[in-house]
Amino acid sequence: MAVIDATGRPPAASGAVPRPVRSRSPLDHLVPTGREEAWRFTPLRRLRGLPSGPDADGTVSVSVQAPAGVAVERLDPADPRVGRVLTPADRVAAFALTRATDVTAVTIPAEAALTEPVVVRLHGESPRGAGAGGGIAYGHVIVEIGPFASGTVVLDHTGSATYAGNVEVYVGHGASLTVVSLQDWDADAVHLGAHAYSVGRDAKLRSFTVTLGGELVRLNPTVEYRGPGGDAELNGVFFTDAGQHQEHRLLVTHEARSCRSRVTYKGALRGDSAHAVWIGDVVIGADAVDTDTYELNRNLVLTDGARADSVPNLEILTGEVVGAGHASATGRFDDEALFYLQSRGIPPAEARRLVVHGFFAEVIDRIEVPELRERIMNTVSARLGELPADA
Repeated sequence: MAVIDATGRPPAASGAVPRPVRSRSPLDHLVPTGREEAWRFTPLRRLRGLPSGPDADGTVSVSVQAPAGVAVERLDPADPRVGRVLTPADRVAAFALTRATDVTAVTIPAEAALTEPVVVRLHGESPRGAGAGGGIAYGHVIVEIGPFASGTVVLDHTGSATYAGNVEVYVGHGASLTVVSLQDWDADAVHLGAHAYSVGRDAKLRSFTVTLGGELVRLNPTVEYRGPGGDAELNGVFFTDAGQHQEHRLLVTHEARSCRSRVTYKGALRGDSAHAVWIGDVVIGADAVDTDTYELNRNLVLTDGARADSVPNLEILTGEVVGAGHASATGRFDDEALFYLQSRGIPPAEARRLVVHGFFAEVIDRIEVPELRERIMNTVSARLGELPADA
């Protein structure tokens, strides 16, 4: 008989990635107290009661701009496609699954080759007035791409809300899909989300998570493989400002053989009480031979008073891997780079801007939607323009 501990799950082996309870029912998940590993960095008092599942009193409107041939549907929550990829691992995700009144589904047909992105706009309408914090809202988005198709889907979050929203992504065999999730909320928004990716045989997934706005954003991307040859690249950029809490918790589970994963997240922090959290968990199962995985997190602290927590984890149950590694670092401006630029006549403020742009460019330049790249860099530039001269 397995012994169940206070978190409601069997104790993990020493050094293993903890296994959360997975259930569609919110009642199967304990109310977080902050002592759990999954919640120890999250300021629970700032979640506005989301773990208790309050009734919705706000709205996050969803509109979709899609090329010809892409199906856009509003599904009943009881539709069998809802929950095919995602089984919630925490109470908030379970409430989002059960309380979303309608589900937006985007389907790219088999063998399609999209030349324009699908853009899903999610906009929070605050009933409480500007700056007062958005009302409670729940949402669910499903993205499916058929076998041997290719395309890009953008999830653009704006406005004000206290939002619990799930995203399920199903990548067909041999397909290639890019997903960009942009969190560009107003300053008073709270967003908790579970993003679940299922990657088919010989399929390729590229995801970009860009978090800029919101008072508190906590996202949990997960990746699982349905067959050999799957390839997943999870990229992230975040700029954490004074008073903001931005948390990204990733879990990549390798159970199929001969699959690849790469994780690259980069963040900049500035201002008093700016707090960024990055957790990168990779599990390689006993049958996942020939796995190739690597995860990287870099944090650039721009001012005093900011804090970054970075925790990479690897659990490997087979010795037959191509490669498995991780790296994490947090530091200040590169003094040598700044000196080099200033010695060539570049003013200090411009030198700092160039260093930060170069820091982010590795990730942002790979987003194949020009208007998004420009929008992200413009936001970063605006933030950098507000830095004190001696930062």
